[in-house]
Amino acid sequence: MRAHLGDQLVIESTTTSAARRDGEIVGLHHEDGTPPYDVRWSDTDAVTLVFPGPDAHIRHLEHGQPRTRDVPSGPGTAEEQSMSGAAPSPRTHRPGDIGRRVTVQRRRQALSREETARRARMSPSYLAYLEERPADPSVATLIRLADALGTTVTTLRGGGSDTPPGQGQALLHPQLRDIGPEECRTLLSTHGVGRIAVSATDGRPAIVPVNYEVVDDAIVFRTAPNVTPAAAVGTETALEVDHMDEALSQGWSVLAVGPASVVTEPDAVRRLAAHAHTTPWAGGEREMWVSIRPTHLTGRRITPADE
Repeated sequence: MRAHLGDQLVIESTTTSAARRDGEIVGLHHEDGTPPYDVRWSDTDAVTLVFPGPDAHIRHLEHGQPRTRDVPSGPGTAEEQSMSGAAPSPRTHRPGDIGRRVTVQRRRQALSREETARRARMSPSYLAYLEERPADPSVATLIRLADALGTTVTTLRGGGSDTPPGQGQALLHPQLRDIGPEECRTLLSTHGVGRIAVSATDGRPAIVPVNYEVVDDAIVFRTAPNVTPAAAVGTETALEVDHMDEALSQGWSVLAVGPASVVTEPDAVRRLAAHAHTTPWAGGEREMWVSIRPTHLTGRRITPADE
């Protein structure tokens, strides 16, 4: 048995007491069109995963034949069942945060909806639903989309967004507000990658990423004597940490400014090494610990105007 998106799965009951059932195939799990299929049943409008038995056959969609329904279709998971009934008017809904991120990633790849849906093995109408209305698709759906778009599920879900995934909206009336020192410290301690500003060996300014830790009142990172971050030693330097959600036009940033110095005391070095949550992503021998003790700690956050 082989099918294409839009074909109809028909089940002819072998008993006289059961009625015939049919539905549209809205999701494929194998590129060759073999079962199982995600089927949207015509009697309930719910989508389920179906392994057709001997009483089932495929009614192929003829070329140019119009579809019989105009509702979103997609993989057979729990979230589609909540979309049963007539599709709401596009004027009454705005995209959810996941839909916005899918759209951003798709446009970055210069992909049409049709091509993206083909790569993700889902119906183009279901992809349109995800992009245009609030939705919280399953992990299985996101895995297929992430693979089609050359990104990750974490990116599509917000990558550490401050709001729960699925129902976020872009701010209509944003404002930029200052963040107090305590909130800045909290944000610093919950993240581990920042950008440090230094003067490079050629005298030009440089901003480079580092993996950092917050230990007591200091921000520490590992580097090597001959690489750019080491230029911070003996100067007043700045480290910036942020989280930006391009799809929702929201975010925050924290700036820590203070003198940087090398940690040389053996017990302190051992303590830092034991405390570290990760090794430097850049790899190599990076065993020189640099400590920044902030004298100025400031931050800003974009929030709704009524907060």
